[in-house]
Amino acid sequence: MKGVSDERINAPVRGPDEIFEASRLTGDATREDLESIRRRTSVYVYEAPVRVWHWVNALAITILVVTGYLIGSPPPSMEIAEATDQFVMGYIRFAHFAAGVVMSVGFFGRIYWAFVGNRHAWQMFYIPVFNKRYWKEFVFELRWYFFLEEEPKKYIGHNPLAHAAMFTFITLGITFMMITGWALYAEGAGQGGVTDSLFGWVLGYVQNSQRLHTLHHLGMWSIVIFAIIHIYAAIREDVMSRQSMVSTMISGHRTFKDDRIE
Repeated sequence: MKGVSDERINAPVRGPDEIFEASRLTGDATREDLESIRRRTSVYVYEAPVRVWHWVNALAITILVVTGYLIGSPPPSMEIAEATDQFVMGYIRFAHFAAGVVMSVGFFGRIYWAFVGNRHAWQMFYIPVFNKRYWKEFVFELRWYFFLEEEPKKYIGHNPLAHAAMFTFITLGITFMMITGWALYAEGAGQGGVTDSLFGWVLGYVQNSQRLHTLHHLGMWSIVIFAIIHIYAAIREDVMSRQSMVSTMISGHRTFKDDRIE
Protein backbone atom coordinates (compact mmCIF):
# COMPACT_ATOMS: atom_id res chain seq x y z
CA MET A 1 0.00 0.00 0.00
CA LYS A 2 2.91 2.32 0.73
CA GLY A 3 4.18 1.91 -2.83
CA VAL A 4 0.76 2.77 -4.23
CA SER A 5 0.50 5.92 -2.07
CA ASP A 6 3.96 7.08 -3.12
CA GLU A 7 3.06 6.49 -6.72
CA ARG A 8 -0.05 8.70 -6.42
CA ILE A 9 1.83 11.45 -4.62
CA ASN A 10 4.66 11.50 -7.12
CA ALA A 11 2.41 11.22 -10.18
CA PRO A 12 2.79 14.13 -12.60
CA VAL A 13 0.03 16.74 -12.67
CA ARG A 14 -2.25 16.05 -15.60
CA GLY A 15 -3.00 18.78 -18.10
CA PRO A 16 -6.51 20.00 -18.90
CA ASP A 17 -6.81 17.79 -21.97
CA GLU A 18 -5.82 14.72 -19.93
CA ILE A 19 -8.30 15.52 -17.16
CA PHE A 20 -11.17 15.49 -19.66
CA GLU A 21 -9.80 12.63 -21.74
CA ALA A 22 -12.95 10.60 -21.00
CA SER A 23 -15.03 13.27 -22.73
CA ARG A 24 -12.75 13.13 -25.74
CA LEU A 25 -12.88 9.33 -25.90
CA THR A 26 -16.69 9.08 -25.66
CA GLY A 27 -17.35 11.53 -28.49
CA ASP A 28 -15.82 14.18 -30.69
CA ALA A 29 -15.16 16.74 -27.94
CA THR A 30 -12.87 19.52 -29.07
CA ARG A 31 -10.61 21.64 -26.90
CA GLU A 32 -13.31 24.34 -26.91
CA ASP A 33 -15.85 21.79 -25.68
CA LEU A 34 -13.56 20.83 -22.82
CA GLU A 35 -13.05 24.48 -21.84
CA SER A 36 -16.84 24.91 -21.79
CA ILE A 37 -17.20 21.95 -19.44
CA ARG A 38 -14.61 23.42 -17.11
CA ARG A 39 -15.98 26.93 -16.80
CA ARG A 40 -19.73 26.35 -16.95
CA THR A 41 -21.50 28.32 -14.24
CA SER A 42 -25.09 28.56 -12.98
CA VAL A 43 -27.28 31.00 -11.09
CA TYR A 44 -30.14 30.01 -8.78
CA VAL A 45 -33.07 31.84 -10.39
CA TYR A 46 -36.41 30.14 -9.69
CA GLU A 47 -37.09 29.16 -6.09
CA ALA A 48 -39.08 26.03 -5.23
CA PRO A 49 -42.47 27.78 -4.74
CA VAL A 50 -42.15 29.39 -8.19
CA ARG A 51 -41.32 26.06 -9.83
CA VAL A 52 -44.15 24.22 -8.06
CA TRP A 53 -46.59 26.97 -9.04
CA HIS A 54 -45.41 26.80 -12.67
CA TRP A 55 -46.11 23.09 -13.06
CA VAL A 56 -49.35 23.07 -11.01
CA ASN A 57 -50.56 26.07 -13.00
CA ALA A 58 -49.66 24.34 -16.27
CA LEU A 59 -51.69 21.28 -15.23
CA ALA A 60 -54.64 23.42 -14.12
CA ILE A 61 -54.62 25.34 -17.41
CA THR A 62 -54.53 22.06 -19.37
CA ILE A 63 -57.59 20.76 -17.49
CA LEU A 64 -59.36 24.10 -17.88
CA VAL A 65 -58.71 24.23 -21.62
CA VAL A 66 -59.91 20.66 -22.28
CA THR A 67 -63.00 20.91 -20.08
CA GLY A 68 -63.71 24.46 -21.22
CA TYR A 69 -63.71 23.35 -24.83
CA LEU A 70 -66.12 20.50 -23.99
CA ILE A 71 -68.39 22.88 -22.11
CA GLY A 72 -68.49 25.18 -25.15
CA SER A 73 -68.86 22.23 -27.55
CA PRO A 74 -70.60 19.50 -25.51
CA PRO A 75 -69.98 15.86 -26.44
CA PRO A 76 -72.98 13.76 -27.54
CA SER A 77 -73.51 12.53 -23.98
CA MET A 78 -77.03 11.28 -24.68
CA GLU A 79 -75.53 8.54 -26.84
CA ILE A 80 -73.64 7.18 -23.83
CA ALA A 81 -76.75 6.46 -21.76
CA GLU A 82 -80.04 7.95 -20.75
CA ALA A 83 -79.77 11.37 -19.12
CA THR A 84 -80.96 9.88 -15.81
CA ASP A 85 -78.16 7.29 -15.84
CA GLN A 86 -75.09 9.42 -16.57
CA PHE A 87 -73.57 12.69 -15.42
CA VAL A 88 -70.94 13.36 -18.09
CA MET A 89 -71.36 17.13 -18.36
CA GLY A 90 -71.63 17.38 -14.59
CA TYR A 91 -68.22 15.74 -14.16
CA ILE A 92 -66.74 17.95 -16.89
CA ARG A 93 -68.06 21.09 -15.22
CA PHE A 94 -66.83 19.90 -11.81
CA ALA A 95 -63.31 19.32 -13.18
CA HIS A 96 -63.41 22.78 -14.76
CA PHE A 97 -64.53 24.48 -11.54
CA ALA A 98 -62.02 22.53 -9.41
CA ALA A 99 -59.13 23.43 -11.73
CA GLY A 100 -60.32 27.04 -11.67
CA VAL A 101 -60.16 27.10 -7.87
CA VAL A 102 -56.66 25.58 -7.92
CA MET A 103 -55.48 28.14 -10.48
CA SER A 104 -57.03 31.04 -8.52
CA VAL A 105 -55.52 30.01 -5.18
CA GLY A 106 -52.18 29.31 -6.82
CA PHE A 107 -52.16 32.69 -8.54
CA PHE A 108 -52.72 34.54 -5.27
CA GLY A 109 -49.97 32.44 -3.72
CA ARG A 110 -47.72 33.41 -6.63
CA ILE A 111 -48.48 37.09 -6.00
CA TYR A 112 -47.54 36.62 -2.34
CA TRP A 113 -44.24 34.99 -3.31
CA ALA A 114 -43.45 37.90 -5.61
CA PHE A 115 -43.06 40.01 -2.46
CA VAL A 116 -41.20 37.53 -0.25
CA GLY A 117 -39.15 35.63 -2.85
CA ASN A 118 -36.00 36.66 -4.68
CA ARG A 119 -35.91 39.44 -7.27
CA HIS A 120 -36.69 37.04 -10.11
CA ALA A 121 -40.01 36.12 -8.50
CA TRP A 122 -41.25 39.67 -9.12
CA GLN A 123 -40.27 39.87 -12.80
CA MET A 124 -43.53 38.44 -14.13
CA PHE A 125 -45.66 41.18 -12.60
CA TYR A 126 -44.25 44.32 -14.22
CA ILE A 127 -42.70 45.65 -17.41
CA PRO A 128 -40.03 48.40 -17.18
CA VAL A 129 -41.78 50.55 -19.79
CA PHE A 130 -39.52 53.56 -19.21
CA ASN A 131 -36.28 51.61 -19.50
CA LYS A 132 -34.77 52.26 -22.95
CA ARG A 133 -32.33 49.35 -22.60
CA TYR A 134 -35.26 46.99 -22.04
CA TRP A 135 -36.91 47.94 -25.33
CA LYS A 136 -33.59 47.74 -27.18
CA GLU A 137 -33.11 44.20 -25.88
CA PHE A 138 -36.77 43.47 -26.67
CA VAL A 139 -36.19 44.32 -30.35
CA PHE A 140 -32.96 42.27 -30.35
CA GLU A 141 -34.79 39.21 -28.99
CA LEU A 142 -37.55 39.66 -31.54
CA ARG A 143 -34.92 39.65 -34.28
CA TRP A 144 -33.27 36.60 -32.72
CA TYR A 145 -36.54 34.66 -32.71
CA PHE A 146 -36.99 35.53 -36.40
CA PHE A 147 -33.45 34.25 -37.12
CA LEU A 148 -32.20 37.75 -38.00
CA GLU A 149 -29.41 37.73 -35.38
CA GLU A 150 -26.44 35.41 -35.58
CA GLU A 151 -25.92 34.88 -31.84
CA PRO A 152 -28.22 35.19 -28.81
CA LYS A 153 -27.44 37.10 -25.63
CA LYS A 154 -27.34 35.80 -22.06
CA TYR A 155 -30.12 36.52 -19.54
CA ILE A 156 -30.47 35.45 -15.93
CA GLY A 157 -34.27 35.56 -15.74
CA HIS A 158 -36.69 35.89 -18.65
CA ASN A 159 -35.36 37.62 -21.73
CA PRO A 160 -37.24 40.89 -22.51
CA LEU A 161 -39.52 39.31 -25.12
CA ALA A 162 -40.44 36.38 -22.86
CA HIS A 163 -40.84 38.86 -20.00
CA ALA A 164 -43.46 40.83 -21.95
CA ALA A 165 -45.22 37.63 -23.05
CA MET A 166 -45.42 36.28 -19.50
CA PHE A 167 -46.80 39.58 -18.19
CA THR A 168 -49.38 39.81 -20.99
CA PHE A 169 -50.61 36.23 -21.21
CA ILE A 170 -50.04 34.96 -17.66
CA THR A 171 -50.32 37.93 -15.29
CA LEU A 172 -52.97 39.83 -17.27
CA GLY A 173 -54.35 36.74 -19.02
CA ILE A 174 -54.97 34.70 -15.87
CA THR A 175 -56.45 37.77 -14.15
CA PHE A 176 -58.88 38.20 -17.06
CA MET A 177 -59.80 34.50 -17.08
CA MET A 178 -60.31 34.45 -13.33
CA ILE A 179 -62.61 37.49 -13.37
CA THR A 180 -64.72 36.30 -16.31
CA GLY A 181 -64.72 32.68 -15.12
CA TRP A 182 -65.86 33.49 -11.60
CA ALA A 183 -68.47 35.87 -13.02
CA LEU A 184 -69.90 33.01 -15.09
CA TYR A 185 -69.85 30.77 -12.03
CA ALA A 186 -71.64 33.47 -10.01
CA GLU A 187 -74.35 33.63 -12.67
CA GLY A 188 -75.01 29.93 -12.28
CA ALA A 189 -74.76 29.99 -8.47
CA GLY A 190 -77.44 32.68 -8.26
CA GLN A 191 -77.74 36.02 -6.58
CA GLY A 192 -76.82 36.59 -2.96
CA GLY A 193 -73.80 34.27 -2.77
CA VAL A 194 -70.16 35.14 -2.16
CA THR A 195 -69.20 34.80 -5.82
CA ASP A 196 -72.13 37.00 -6.85
CA SER A 197 -71.07 39.65 -4.35
CA LEU A 198 -67.49 39.61 -5.66
CA PHE A 199 -68.02 39.10 -9.39
CA GLY A 200 -71.69 39.73 -10.13
CA TRP A 201 -70.85 43.23 -11.33
CA VAL A 202 -68.96 41.79 -14.30
CA LEU A 203 -72.14 40.49 -15.93
CA GLY A 204 -73.77 43.86 -15.41
CA TYR A 205 -70.77 45.58 -16.97
CA VAL A 206 -70.72 43.26 -20.01
CA GLN A 207 -74.55 43.44 -20.16
CA ASN A 208 -74.92 40.09 -21.89
CA SER A 209 -74.31 36.55 -20.67
CA GLN A 210 -73.49 35.22 -24.12
CA ARG A 211 -70.98 38.04 -24.62
CA LEU A 212 -69.33 37.10 -21.34
CA HIS A 213 -69.11 33.46 -22.44
CA THR A 214 -67.57 34.57 -25.74
CA LEU A 215 -64.95 36.75 -24.02
CA HIS A 216 -64.02 33.89 -21.68
CA HIS A 217 -63.81 31.50 -24.64
CA LEU A 218 -61.60 33.88 -26.64
CA GLY A 219 -59.36 34.27 -23.59
CA MET A 220 -58.97 30.49 -23.50
CA TRP A 221 -57.82 30.38 -27.13
CA SER A 222 -55.33 33.19 -26.57
CA ILE A 223 -53.76 31.21 -23.71
CA VAL A 224 -53.70 28.06 -25.88
CA ILE A 225 -51.80 29.96 -28.59
CA PHE A 226 -49.43 31.38 -25.96
CA ALA A 227 -48.81 27.90 -24.49
CA ILE A 228 -47.89 26.49 -27.91
CA ILE A 229 -45.46 29.33 -28.59
CA HIS A 230 -44.11 29.13 -25.03
CA ILE A 231 -43.30 25.42 -25.33
CA TYR A 232 -41.72 25.90 -28.75
CA ALA A 233 -39.63 28.85 -27.57
CA ALA A 234 -38.46 27.03 -24.42
CA ILE A 235 -37.27 24.00 -26.40
CA ARG A 236 -35.75 26.19 -29.13
CA GLU A 237 -33.83 28.29 -26.63
CA ASP A 238 -32.69 25.20 -24.72
CA VAL A 239 -31.03 24.06 -27.95
CA MET A 240 -29.91 27.34 -29.54
CA SER A 241 -29.37 29.84 -26.71
CA ARG A 242 -26.38 30.20 -24.42
CA GLN A 243 -28.20 29.11 -21.26
CA SER A 244 -30.50 26.34 -20.08
CA MET A 245 -34.29 26.71 -20.26
CA VAL A 246 -36.40 23.62 -19.60
CA SER A 247 -34.14 22.19 -16.90
CA THR A 248 -34.09 25.57 -15.15
CA MET A 249 -37.78 25.27 -14.31
CA ILE A 250 -37.03 21.85 -12.81
CA SER A 251 -33.84 22.54 -10.84
CA GLY A 252 -34.18 26.31 -10.45
CA HIS A 253 -30.62 26.88 -11.74
CA ARG A 254 -29.89 28.76 -14.94
CA THR A 255 -26.83 27.06 -16.42
CA PHE A 256 -24.66 28.98 -18.89
CA LYS A 257 -22.74 27.49 -21.78
CA ASP A 258 -19.86 29.99 -21.87
CA ASP A 259 -18.17 32.50 -19.61
CA ARG A 260 -18.76 35.64 -21.67
CA ILE A 261 -20.98 38.23 -19.98
CA GLU A 262 -22.65 39.60 -23.13
